Amino acid sequence: MIRTLPAAALMAGLASMASAQQASDVVATVNGTEITLGEMIITRSQLPQQYQQLPPEALFQGILDQLVQQQVLADTLDETPARVEYALENQRRSLLAGEAINAMMTEEVSEEELQAAYDEAFADAEATKEYNASHILVETEEEAKAVMERLEAGEDFAEIAKEVSTDPGSGAQGGSLGWFADGMMVAPFQEAVASLETGETTETPVETQFGFHIVRLDDTRTQEPPALDDVRDDLASQIQQGKIESRLAELESDAEVTRPDEGAFDPAVLTDLGLLEEGN
Repeated sequence: MIRTLPAAALMAGLASMASAQQASDVVATVNGTEITLGEMIITRSQLPQQYQQLPPEALFQGILDQLVQQQVLADTLDETPARVEYALENQRRSLLAGEAINAMMTEEVSEEELQAAYDEAFADAEATKEYNASHILVETEEEAKAVMERLEAGEDFAEIAKEVSTDPGSGAQGGSLGWFADGMMVAPFQEAVASLETGETTETPVETQFGFHIVRLDDTRTQEPPALDDVRDDLASQIQQGKIESRLAELESDAEVTRPDEGAFDPAVLTDLGLLEEGN
């Protein structure tokens, strides 16, 4: 008879051991330099996504070996190159700035703020008319007239579009352009669509900078302004971004910042990696 209690007890023991460990725990030392569990956790979090999906037991030894090898190599240098110091300072600054932004992003957006943002964006918004149309695009008016003759003879619009339309996107879809609102198409095309009744096709080719179109209006609909709940997440993101920008402007205004006089530095020096070798 198989007994499951020891296995359960073992799992409980492992879970307890894991919960007792801390990021500061030393996993290995290399020439006196400590490698901590926290450093391993960060390394794993920065792996490409396909590796992060692997179970921890498949990664633990590999990550540790990588950090040990990196430290062994680092120990071969007598001093830290200047370019590395600059890179480390940039990385530190970037990480701390990211932490500050993350802290700002955790601030909750109130219902009052959401409602105010919604009213500003949509209070005066009116329902808009949208069109669903298809077209066949050809290069010359003669070709367009030939297409119209084929349509008048009873040939299928979609099949002709697949055969002759020079618009590869809609042509593969039988000429369908999907839904669009006023202003999304060039003026002659938009005007032609607006003049049609559902199911009608233009009586003459419509010329635009793209060529000559035979246009059919497939359907129309009225699009009402979105409800607050439909745009809640987008508005919250916009509000948070606005707060971050305001806070950043405030911080920069309060900080003691000095900038170089115009012309003090030649922008071309940004490409001079040799300055990093000089170390100053």
